[in-house]
Amino acid sequence: MKQRVLFVCLGNICRSPSAEAVFNALITKEGLTEEFEVDSAGISDWHQGEPADRRMQQHARKRNYNLTSLSRPVIPKDFENFDYIVAMDRSNLRDLKARAPKPEYLKKIFLMTDFLSDNSFDEVPDPYYGGDAGFELVLDLLEDSSQNFLKFTRQKQNR
Repeated sequence: MKQRVLFVCLGNICRSPSAEAVFNALITKEGLTEEFEVDSAGISDWHQGEPADRRMQQHARKRNYNLTSLSRPVIPKDFENFDYIVAMDRSNLRDLKARAPKPEYLKKIFLMTDFLSDNSFDEVPDPYYGGDAGFELVLDLLEDSSQNFLKFTRQKQNR
């Protein structure tokens, strides 16, 4: 049975599609694509149907990540369908917890930076209104967090 992962940010055009691409690349490298289903969504529907921000795509491509998903909002069914719902920041986390249709779904919701190797950041900052350094930082944080998140999912699966 596949483990289903949903990465969530505000608009689903920068951080969460990048998290989806980084995690997909990692599970491909580890030969685990058959064990996971990965998607991304946004708290808002502002960019529904749009591809990832072109600046985010450019920075991701430099690291051999291809952001192919189209923006979509989180829907109630996501809480039932996904095993892990991973928020990029504390605001996303609060919104997800408030939208969870059932209390038992709360245990599926995590913060991406909970999986960082160090405590240097408490959330993945939104790069949308910043410059190149912000997009690079997002990718740095996602690469690090994804490694530890994968370990976490593997440990949970083996219990």
